[in-house]
Amino acid sequence: MIKRLKLDNVGPAPEMELDFARRLNLVTGDNGLGKSFLLDVVWWALTGCWPKEVNRHMMSGHPARPHDAAVSATITPTLLGRTGFAPFSAFYERRDQRWKRTAGRPAIPGIVVYAHADGSFSVWDPARNYWSQPGDATLEERRPAYVFTEAEVWDGLRDTVDGRSVPVCFGLLYDWSRWIQASDDNARVMASALRALSPGPAQAIEPGAPMRLSVYDARESPSITTDYAGQVPIIHASSGIRRIIALAYMLTWTWSEHRIASELRGDDPSRKVIMLFDEVESHLHPRWQRSILKALRDVGSVLQDDVDVQLVVSTHSPLVLVSAEPWFESEKDAWFDLDVEGTPPRAHLQRRIYTPHGTTGSWLTSEAFDLATDRSLEAEQAILRARGILRQTEPPLQEVMKVHDELRAALPDVDRFWVRWNAFVEDRGGTP
Repeated sequence: MIKRLKLDNVGPAPEMELDFARRLNLVTGDNGLGKSFLLDVVWWALTGCWPKEVNRHMMSGHPARPHDAAVSATITPTLLGRTGFAPFSAFYERRDQRWKRTAGRPAIPGIVVYAHADGSFSVWDPARNYWSQPGDATLEERRPAYVFTEAEVWDGLRDTVDGRSVPVCFGLLYDWSRWIQASDDNARVMASALRALSPGPAQAIEPGAPMRLSVYDARESPSITTDYAGQVPIIHASSGIRRIIALAYMLTWTWSEHRIASELRGDDPSRKVIMLFDEVESHLHPRWQRSILKALRDVGSVLQDDVDVQLVVSTHSPLVLVSAEPWFESEKDAWFDLDVEGTPPRAHLQRRIYTPHGTTGSWLTSEAFDLATDRSLEAEQAILRARGILRQTEPPLQEVMKVHDELRAALPDVDRFWVRWNAFVEDRGGTP
């Protein structure tokens, strides 16, 4: 698990520092301030590799670069190894264009799963992967990680061994069909994961029988059953459903392969999973956004009863933030927010106190999103002009009515702002 991360002259800010909570870590902030970058660095700190360098077909997971190329840059994580928490450092070598670590990096006993925003996945398994630097003697012995593009999650991942292309993973379409047909333990885990990740029994994703899609494709495609359309091939499911299915598959495949590898090596399976999730609400209906965070919190119990899960999750969704209110605990959970501050403006990261706001509208106007109102842009602009009028001692009636017309064009009749505004207009002799 990761306890601390300190960045000096890395990424979008001169420095960043995070003290992670042991259960949930939420990251919010505007586009372009570094949420995905932070998750990439956390992945690198835990695994020692960058997704893009493992799989050149990736569209994300690029190596971090210095904020100022003329100044030294360091990454200093503190990780939980087999003997306790230990810090180590890495510095950027400009000549070699890569990060070089100092001694002291602990061996991580946990599994790391990174769900990228574009539908790709990265997986690191302590029983199958190594933590090494390019040029080390062990480079060819074990893969640094399993990095899947979105297509490879579904169709399979291959590697070159002794000059031959061999399958590393057969992919969701093949594996899930095989598990269902065999009625094996993986089929049970996959079905349980899908139910756990669904927003409730009424919307649960239930596996259907494998089915042929075309006379030109010999594969059996998994399907899901729905109340409204019956049996639906998963390739015809919505983007949101497919993302949930892909997550359930990657967790099931990773855990299954980890148990097999641990048994072959004579080790006990890990009891720790670190899950990184970029834009957790992507493609999800609000009903699913409202439940996904708790589902991820509890999904470890689907794999095994005593699995401990640490989450690092970025989000743009107020529904995701409000969904944590009933169970968020400051001793176990943390919220980090990225903002633009200073002159010249720079990205600034801080850990905020998580205070329940009760509604998504209140979260929109909180420090998480910094909106002036929870309305449309046109309504917000009209209300801001109206508030300026309200602060004036004797505003001209003509100006009051002009703003009144703007409000009429932008606000519905039931908007709560009308109570205050109509009384103000009447007091000035106007007609609401």
